[in-house]
Amino acid sequence: MNDAAPSRRMHARVIYGGRATGSALTSTLPLSFFGGFDLDTGVVTECGHPLEGQSVTGRILVFPTGTGSTVGSFALLRMARAGVGPAALVMKACDTTVAVGAIIAEIPCVDSVDITAIRGQDTVVVAGREVSIAG
Repeated sequence: MNDAAPSRRMHARVIYGGRATGSALTSTLPLSFFGGFDLDTGVVTECGHPLEGQSVTGRILVFPTGTGSTVGSFALLRMARAGVGPAALVMKACDTTVAVGAIIAEIPCVDSVDITAIRGQDTVVVAGREVSIAG
C-alpha cells in the first residue's frame, strides 16, 4: 500500500522558466533579498521574520511578494552564484525586483499561485507553469 500523499497541481504564470524540485520553505509575509538574508549562507536574517534563522539553500521558497530595494535583484544573483540560493521561487504576486533577480540568477520563478495551499516541508516541483505539491 502506498502511504504517500497524492500530488496536487496548480497552474502558475511563468516569470522565469525551468524545473526544480525541493522541500518548501513557506512564508505568509513578504521578503527582502537585500538586507533580509545573509548572502554568504542563504539564511534569513530579517529580525522578527517568521523565517529568521532558516536557510533557503536548495529549497522552494514560497512567499507572497518581495519588498525592498532594487539591489535585491543582485542579492539574489549573489546567493545563486555562491550556491546558497533557493531552487525556485513560488509567489502570490511577483514584484519587479524579484523578477529581475530570478531572471539574471536563472532561478525558476512563478506567480499567481495560491501559496496557502503549500505547507512547509511539502515537496514541491516547479516545471514551467505547473506547480505540483506532495505532502
